Amino acid sequence: MNATLASPLTAADRCDRCGAKAYVRARLHAGGELLFCAHHGREHLPALKDLADIEDETARLDESTPASAPVDER
Repeated sequence: MNATLASPLTAADRCDRCGAKAYVRARLHAGGELLFCAHHGREHLPALKDLADIEDETARLDESTPASAPVDER
């Protein structure tokens, strides 16, 4: 998988399957691109690996996970 194809995906980039934030871009060799959330990326990328250049930014999910906030149990 090639992670240097284009600019990083932003919050405006949405999964073509479900509309969630996209973390995977598949640039089809025949033209066009597909965007996927991490879940749909894992589902569809095996079929696309020979048909597209893949930009996988799912590692960013670990960076963006917020720390657990304390729970106010009044």
